[in-house]
Amino acid sequence: MKTFNKDIIIALMFIAGIWSFISGQFIISTVLFASAAIYSNIVTRAKPIG
Repeated sequence: MKTFNKDIIIALMFIAGIWSFISGQFIISTVLFASAAIYSNIVTRAKPIG
């Protein structure tokens, strides 16, 4: 269940980044895309192996 919540957070950040890019707010969209990518990497690396 926790993975599902984290996927929703990443998806919302990505969608908000696309929306702000379309709106012309390029700095905000860059921050949102970068935070989604970093958060996604942190989530995938935090999983135990096995």
